[in-house]
Amino acid sequence: MEALFLNVLNVIVPVLICAGVGYGLALFKAPFDNKTIMTVITNVGYPTLIISHLSAGHIELDRFLIMAFAAACSVACFGIIGFVFLKLMGLSVRAFLSPMMHNNVGNIGLPVALLAFGNEGMAYAMGFVIVILVSIFTVGVWVPSGTFSLRDLARSPIIYAVLIALVLLGTDTQLPKPLGGAFTILGGLSIPLMLLTLGHTLATLRPETVWRAVYLSLFHIAMAAVVAFGLVHAFGFTGTERGVMILCCLMPAAASTYLFVERHMAEIAHEVAGFILISTLLTIVVVPLALTLWIN
Repeated sequence: MEALFLNVLNVIVPVLICAGVGYGLALFKAPFDNKTIMTVITNVGYPTLIISHLSAGHIELDRFLIMAFAAACSVACFGIIGFVFLKLMGLSVRAFLSPMMHNNVGNIGLPVALLAFGNEGMAYAMGFVIVILVSIFTVGVWVPSGTFSLRDLARSPIIYAVLIALVLLGTDTQLPKPLGGAFTILGGLSIPLMLLTLGHTLATLRPETVWRAVYLSLFHIAMAAVVAFGLVHAFGFTGTERGVMILCCLMPAAASTYLFVERHMAEIAHEVAGFILISTLLTIVVVPLALTLWIN
């Protein structure tokens, strides 16, 4: 238990430090252009991250697609349950639904899956990453904006990155080393920039709204546990697949969902940032407990 806790702590603390740097930039009123940063993340960072990860080819395509379908089911379940909960609580669906239904599998789930299950576990987790990224950059854009646009979907680099990555995975083709190295570097931009942006907004968080972030985070964990239990049995997952499924469902709210809330609903973005932060902090306790008492 102690070793698991320390491993998870080693994954999450760097995330919190990066967000803390963004918070510090806001306190010192350093120039910070959210619009430019979001453009880099959506058009360069995430597309290259997807291609570079999947082109490594640590998993067979059919197994990857089954896990991806299970991930899509989890996002749908989170969306339906989250929508009903937010309506009952009288909270803004446009602001809170996207972080409620999308988990942070990318910069927390992947390293945790690697620590717990090795390369095979990380490969399965990539199925979640792809589905959640596609959903964030489609549904996660439409919900805060209040509009649905097929044109924006067709122009999204994320969609084409996924298609390219699936072709590479299906044909067992790897990128040429110079191109793969460039994509690895560019893909590495997305997570730190996103965390800096999240931390920058936390500087506007008011103490009286922290309680809301706490109960949203606790509900998110309870909902995730129920959905994970149901899907593991529905798909008949065992071994590594089962463990990754449970872990990915229990991940905190995705920080990248904040980008679009901040763009379309800036007046409430600080509350969404608080929800994401508290949700991430709770992972320090939730993941070791899940690995010890449920998965293992």
